[in-house]
Amino acid sequence: MKVRSVFVWCMCLLVVLPLSATGTRDSGGASASAVTLTMGSWRADDVEQMNRLLAEYKKATNVTIQFQPTNPPDYNATLRLQLDSGTGPDLIYARSYAPGRELFNAGYFADCTDIPGVQENFSDSNKAPWQTPEGRMFAVPFAAVSHAVYYNKSIFQKEGLSVPQTWEQFLNVCATLAEKGYTPLANGVGEEWDILETFFLGLLPNYIGGARERLQYESGAKHLNDANFVAAFQAMASVARYLPRGYESVTYNDSQILFNSQQAVMFVDGSWTVGVYADAPFDWGVFAIPAPAGKTTAITFHPDTAITYNRATKYPQQCRDFLAWLASESGATIASQNLKVGFFPMIKFPIRLTDPHANEFLSLNTGKETDARFVWPKFLDLYAPMNQAVIQVIRGSLSPQQAANNMESAAAAMR
Repeated sequence: MKVRSVFVWCMCLLVVLPLSATGTRDSGGASASAVTLTMGSWRADDVEQMNRLLAEYKKATNVTIQFQPTNPPDYNATLRLQLDSGTGPDLIYARSYAPGRELFNAGYFADCTDIPGVQENFSDSNKAPWQTPEGRMFAVPFAAVSHAVYYNKSIFQKEGLSVPQTWEQFLNVCATLAEKGYTPLANGVGEEWDILETFFLGLLPNYIGGARERLQYESGAKHLNDANFVAAFQAMASVARYLPRGYESVTYNDSQILFNSQQAVMFVDGSWTVGVYADAPFDWGVFAIPAPAGKTTAITFHPDTAITYNRATKYPQQCRDFLAWLASESGATIASQNLKVGFFPMIKFPIRLTDPHANEFLSLNTGKETDARFVWPKFLDLYAPMNQAVIQVIRGSLSPQQAANNMESAAAAMR
């Protein structure tokens, strides 16, 4: 009898020991140590950084996450094909606003509303891009990018120039540089997208206001051909003379080279370019695109990336645990140390970055209103026509008023 009791006790111990040694089991019975998750993304340039981040998570949890990015232009179609066929990744980079919400409504993205940290550790504005009208979260905010003016501090100092505080001062700086034989701005329109995304959508909140005002344009309470919108287009017309010679064919890569080689003094661009100038042979910095006199400078701080999990995953708890980690102060801090330079955590906690220029970029947000790029939340179909309107205004083939009228006509059809 005693021998039988010992035998039973030993058998129980054999059952319990694997659980305590390998961690919790998911609903399917797999032990945490045996779990390997996959993560889909459009960020093919981030393999090195994400592998470092996921290695840190594995140290803490013994869960392996394989980063499997897709060529960016193919991501949406590839992901939808995977999800439709039941071969989608466990964790998924989620597009903001309508594209992500569509996949949530179709039943592919899981509900992340009650993941610990999601509600309390992110501001309403940073949750909004991945939130349904009913307040359900379909992803955990991960990283944002910002817009500003890169400038050559060495040339500014040599020519006795100060960082402009208003748009009028900015144009005066451009004029002074041009008079001294410099190319003031590196921006071109050869690839089209960057003059809209980084320049026009970067300065637009300075003219029309932040998120509250944007909502009025979306609802029709305000119109895209009002005086503020016309003034924003006029700002683009005003800088045309300060762009590089032959700007019509200057590509995004050309613009980077012009700034990096000191052939242009300033470059209106996104924070994702910070790392490109890490070894620049001159002193440089960034400043906020200034608002016109009488208005308040705002920053386009665009919600770029969130991460969700596949409703069809075999490992929902492990996915939720990872997302809860990203939504915590400790997880976000580790993530910030391993994100690509120029991509910023969206969590409420103050984050100190190791790259000084990235810190300078992020500090521009302090005390300023921030908002997403104007067209992303409701007017994404305006992207292409607005892009062309900006280019035509720069070329002088369309007046600022005509451009604004065209935008209002297109927006009215979307409301």
